[in-house]
Amino acid sequence: MRVALVVPGGVDSSLTERVIPALLWLITELGRRAELVVFALGHGPAPSTWEVPGARVVDLGPLRLSRVPGLAFARRARDLGTLLRAHGPFDAVHAFWATPCGATALAAAPRLPLVVSLAGGELAGIADIGYGCDLVPRERRKVRLTLARAAAVTAASRPLVAEALRRGVDARLVPLGVEDAGFLPPAERPAGGPFRLLHAADLNRVKDTPTLLRAVKRLLDRGLPVTLDVAGEDTLGGAVQAEAARLGLVESVAFHGRLPTARLRPLLAAADLFLLSSRHEAGPVAVVEAAACGVPTVGTAVGHVAEGSPVRSLAVPVGDDAALAEAAASLLFDAGRRRAMGEAARAWARENRATVAAERFAAIYGEVSDARAGARRKRAAA
Repeated sequence: MRVALVVPGGVDSSLTERVIPALLWLITELGRRAELVVFALGHGPAPSTWEVPGARVVDLGPLRLSRVPGLAFARRARDLGTLLRAHGPFDAVHAFWATPCGATALAAAPRLPLVVSLAGGELAGIADIGYGCDLVPRERRKVRLTLARAAAVTAASRPLVAEALRRGVDARLVPLGVEDAGFLPPAERPAGGPFRLLHAADLNRVKDTPTLLRAVKRLLDRGLPVTLDVAGEDTLGGAVQAEAARLGLVESVAFHGRLPTARLRPLLAAADLFLLSSRHEAGPVAVVEAAACGVPTVGTAVGHVAEGSPVRSLAVPVGDDAALAEAAASLLFDAGRRRAMGEAARAWARENRATVAAERFAAIYGEVSDARAGARRKRAAA
């Protein structure tokens, strides 16, 4: 089977810089089950082609903007269609994110079976921070049309499946998983602390890092010996670091910037808890990475945190730093419960590792391809 995978980027040939690790892990596994070509919608500064484990990557280069509404999108769809024909034929197209990837793939190859994976804010709309496709009528229409025309839709977490169903879309649950190398034994942790907390996410408004910092201050004010490692690219120009200084957390919080997987994993294995303060999440994979190391998550009621609570995570209301601190303290004070939740998280991560995700997607490709072939036979018979 030949499959075209359409992604926004994150598939750099270095395998470490400007990558989305979960996509690379999935591509490696999918490449063992199908002949895969990955089309990136603007990963680099110019059109290019390279190899990654499991697939060839074809990068369309940067989007050519236009003052004429819809012209840039039409050009991008035309270019993708040309490349799909040049590298095809394909049995199916799989797009990560309903827009721009899904919408562009639909316009480029309307007759190919399209699988769309909801992977971000396609169904979200948080007005005060300008996050989500629901806030932009043009993007909202693209998402609606793409999901209506897709042969199959997947979502990374049960809350996202439920939101899709609320909008009349029957999405299948397929979490993105961790490669086998991500399953590390938990580090030895001294009883009673000091406790190591970890937050791995880019610093942006949807992650709501100020709520996280206020929660850590509450823990310290209670006398709990905690430190927080923050790993992620700063997109807010130092505002989060300034807030940490204002709260008096300079000695307790370490900002590492974006870390490659090899440097992040020791922090995961050494953590007592993974903390998440996001206002919205499709998954996220960082929670799965922590789970693979036997580390439970305490966070806001989004994505994997909400669906796993209270077995492998503890979920609190969005924006509630007091509840976040209280939930974290409850596990830090109870090593036995923390360990049991970590073991449950690890078992869940293994059930949804990258190998399993690839098997699920491969099965979906087979279904939509067979359905297309069946429809062709019916038309021929008629």
